[in-house]
Amino acid sequence: MHWSYIDEQMRSFAPFLRDQFGITPPQSNHLATQIANEIRSLPKETLDTIAAADPVGAHARLEELKGFQMFMDIVGSADAHPAVIRAQVITQNYICFVYLGDACFKALRKAAPSGSVTKKCCQFLIDNPVRGLRNSLAHANWTYRRDYSGLVFWARKGSDPTEALTRFEVDHNDLNFWQALSRCVAYVAYTLIAETNSEQDASSNGG
Repeated sequence: MHWSYIDEQMRSFAPFLRDQFGITPPQSNHLATQIANEIRSLPKETLDTIAAADPVGAHARLEELKGFQMFMDIVGSADAHPAVIRAQVITQNYICFVYLGDACFKALRKAAPSGSVTKKCCQFLIDNPVRGLRNSLAHANWTYRRDYSGLVFWARKGSDPTEALTRFEVDHNDLNFWQALSRCVAYVAYTLIAETNSEQDASSNGG
């Protein structure tokens, strides 16, 4: 599997990777490849544990990501009707921060070595402010900025249910980075986990 297409997509976010995580070239120029190399270096038992903890399964998650990408391609090729854009925003944010966040990033962060690019990316995706956005989406505590240049959302900073909600804002450029990073990490992870499962199935069937 070659990751050059995703590497190229993520290259435009090099300033974010440098400023947020201290990830610099050559790693920032080949982010998907670096994450793939780190995941491949994990013990097979670790990948099996991640896969076993997911009741949906890596193959199904991967198919959902591919379907979502097809949806994004269709939307991108059509006229930008406001109703379509609103549907895109909701769908994209749910996939990137709710569907993937709970299923992928927490387990992968725990498994990845300290200081690795994978761990840095996953930690970012499960911490505030991304964590706050995920919770605000799940509890419908979000809206658009008045000028539609980003989102406003409300979430608790911690896990105390009595804590007051805090107001956050994210502009369009930062949100694009969060979404792209989420999809990059998840696509690489689920592709490799699905491949491992397929190899296991082939081996157990005598293939």
